[in-house]
Amino acid sequence: MLRRNFIQASIIGTGAAAMGCIDRRKKEDLASNPDLDKVLAEPVLKRSYFPDEVIIQSIELLRYQENFICRVRSTDGAEGIAVSNNMQFRYLYPIFLGRLQPFFIGKDARDLEQLLEEVYVYKSNYKLQSLALWVPLATLEFAMLDLLGKIASKPMGALIGDIHHKRIAVYQANNFRGKTAEESIEGIKRQVAETKAQALKFKIGGRMSKNQDYPPGRSEALIPLVRKTFGDDMTIYTDSNGSYDAAEAIRIGRLIEEYKLDFYEEPVPFDWYEETKEVTDALLVPIAGGEQEPSMRNFRWLIGNDALDIVQPDIFYFGGMIRAMRVARMAASKGKTCVPHISGSGLGYLYMMHFVSAVENAGPYHEFKGFNMDIPLHCETSSLSSDEGVVTVPTGAGLGVTIDPGFIKKHSIVNL
Repeated sequence: MLRRNFIQASIIGTGAAAMGCIDRRKKEDLASNPDLDKVLAEPVLKRSYFPDEVIIQSIELLRYQENFICRVRSTDGAEGIAVSNNMQFRYLYPIFLGRLQPFFIGKDARDLEQLLEEVYVYKSNYKLQSLALWVPLATLEFAMLDLLGKIASKPMGALIGDIHHKRIAVYQANNFRGKTAEESIEGIKRQVAETKAQALKFKIGGRMSKNQDYPPGRSEALIPLVRKTFGDDMTIYTDSNGSYDAAEAIRIGRLIEEYKLDFYEEPVPFDWYEETKEVTDALLVPIAGGEQEPSMRNFRWLIGNDALDIVQPDIFYFGGMIRAMRVARMAASKGKTCVPHISGSGLGYLYMMHFVSAVENAGPYHEFKGFNMDIPLHCETSSLSSDEGVVTVPTGAGLGVTIDPGFIKKHSIVNL
């Protein structure tokens, strides 16, 4: 009797398991997207520019106060530098020194694209995925692209794609949460006047606030007020930073549509993938997102399942230009736009401009938070200033700017 009961239970269990396998296969079919896989398999870095080996001899991390510089040198004397996202790097530099620096020394910089894959596994770095790994890795990648650009006499953007945009129109980003709608609009007007931008983005909700607004009623008052203040010709974006659940995001989205705003960023928390798609399916206004996204696979899902209309990888938070270019290319293959997020410290705006210059499906306007005046530098090919809301991308080799050598000398080498 016991044996018969066991066999009967085994048969039932086996049948259930088989049904589970069928269900899993159906889910895998839904996840299958060979078109995107083909895009992801295409190389990004233009290795043909480099007929000879570029062996990395040294990688140094330099620090002066809260500014971090990565300096890379090759055995033939070439040098590349990058300024990190300093807001994040002061907490993350031990990961750079312990998990990344030793891996890249002695490697051929021409293999950078493959090295980015290999370092992900080195010392189980994949366990650190997200800003902890990607910000240090992006910093190192930018220094290596600067080095390679100087060797090839090409700007960074030309190393990762064809140059499509030599000048970039900017939108004025701002954050006046905590102020009333009337106080917020005065700040927005002041900032737009300073840059003469033809587009702007303002914040709504309370930032991952579970439907709370700060102060209460601010967003519903500010949405119509911004459109009324700037008129129908102004391109206007809005960003909730994941403030709402799906139902509230859709309700606010209806108001956004009524006043004809041009995109709605991160309506629900960034990792609520199904809810993001629910909002996108319910609204006509384009839904943007991806600032916080650390995973290539998740971007593949968001793009392949039409959960986003506009992808916004942050080239620091997502691990560099090469990875972000793969996201832009996936989006292009599905007729979607790429408007990368810009990190607000260091020289993030410069890296963003080089990246956008090579993105064929870039949006009409790109994020602007003002130029960093704390890092003395010179650029011969661009004023690096907003001219009627348009900035010229540097065309010099690598990053295309020269950081004051005296400023660099103030930095000291950082060790573990």
